Amino acid sequence: MKAFLDEDFLLDSTAAQRLYHDYAAAMPIIDYHNHLPPQEIAADKMFRSITEIWLKGDHYKWRAMRANGIDERYITGDATDESKFTQWAATVPYTMRNPLYHWTHLELQRYFDYNALLHKDNAKEVFGLTSDLLSTPQYSTQQLLQKMNVTVICTTDDPTDDLQYHRQLRTAQPKFRMLPGFRPDKYILIEDLHFNDSIQRLEAVSGQSISQFIDLIAALQDRIAYFHELGGRIADHGLNQIYATDFTDQEVDAIFQKKLNGKTIYPGEAIVFQSAMLHYLARMYYAKGWVMQFHLGALRNNNDRLNQQLGADVGCDSIGDFDQAVGLSRFLNKLDQEDKLCKTILYNLNPRDNQLFATMAGNFNDGRTIGKIQWGSAWWFLDQKDGMEAQLNVLSNMGLLSRFVGMLTDSRSFLSFPRHEYFRRILCNLIGNDIERGLLPNDLPWLGQMVQDISYNNAVRYFNF
Repeated sequence: MKAFLDEDFLLDSTAAQRLYHDYAAAMPIIDYHNHLPPQEIAADKMFRSITEIWLKGDHYKWRAMRANGIDERYITGDATDESKFTQWAATVPYTMRNPLYHWTHLELQRYFDYNALLHKDNAKEVFGLTSDLLSTPQYSTQQLLQKMNVTVICTTDDPTDDLQYHRQLRTAQPKFRMLPGFRPDKYILIEDLHFNDSIQRLEAVSGQSISQFIDLIAALQDRIAYFHELGGRIADHGLNQIYATDFTDQEVDAIFQKKLNGKTIYPGEAIVFQSAMLHYLARMYYAKGWVMQFHLGALRNNNDRLNQQLGADVGCDSIGDFDQAVGLSRFLNKLDQEDKLCKTILYNLNPRDNQLFATMAGNFNDGRTIGKIQWGSAWWFLDQKDGMEAQLNVLSNMGLLSRFVGMLTDSRSFLSFPRHEYFRRILCNLIGNDIERGLLPNDLPWLGQMVQDISYNNAVRYFNF
């Protein structure tokens, strides 16, 4: 019987162990999509307790605690840090076979050198131990990133952000780079109740009136140039699905005017507007040599009670069942016909769409750019052992796993970077077990290089970092 979470955790064969320990483990980390707050990184923030750094904003843990019957006061409410942590510790044993159980103990080991299993009876001990460590300079945000050998992180930023913290950190020149990620969803989703407020903020930042659709495109183009100046090379979009219906500029402008005048936008009009916005944005990304990412398929904020009480992004999202193929194909094809299709990463949330996304990515490579259109890593609810294995296996069967740009955290937590280790162990186990079964040659130098490329090198080349 193997010990839990030992040095060969998730590594079932000698070949897998060699691939991980000799090739993957020491590779640096590029985290090309996350939701870490730039202000806290630039300020090199210290945390008052493990509750603040570990539980605040972590909707994965919040969902588990609610499922375990924990009162909301101990999740997002006004309970003390220690009592919140105690309730999480009491929940942890009930998360067995959920990825939270692995992540929790990996993070306690890697950051705090704590190897016992967390439960309610040792919660006080762990809270005290971690609080003492978090009060030392080695546990500031920048030191935590360096501890995990992170070389680049790409945050997720509103187009109106002044990026002052990116500028500040650039001047400080730490051992890693923090680059902005352009997230223009607010200007695509015209049905949103706050769309006009977003336009007003964009007007204020851009210093220009936005009264026509052409003005909106010009203002966003200026913001893309601003992001580019500060190292931005990535745009990200979190949408239900991609629409790519035909449009004319006059038709889109009429819809835009209608919204600015406070009139109701109908679903068909919203589809036309989104189609136009995505097309124009994609052309602007191409002009700058950026990578565009699409996270597709989440059904967000399902619980009206908690949405009204706590707001969005509090753990009430789920997998959606949106149609993806036709719109995605039309969108990519139109750009490809115009020779304006930039590097693109596609992420799906519904596992039924794995083969769809893997094969869609393969339709639009051009023979000039290695791995130009990527099917991205297992995302959100699929970001666990089964989901990662499924993604890696489908990609292997329908694309080139060897050219994959690898893992990202998509996280708001500074303690989430062992997920890269989790991914690398799963990757090495799949390849190592194929070697043991005679499905791959026993060529460790070549396959070890492949593992290193997927872990780090492919992302360096792909993003031009």
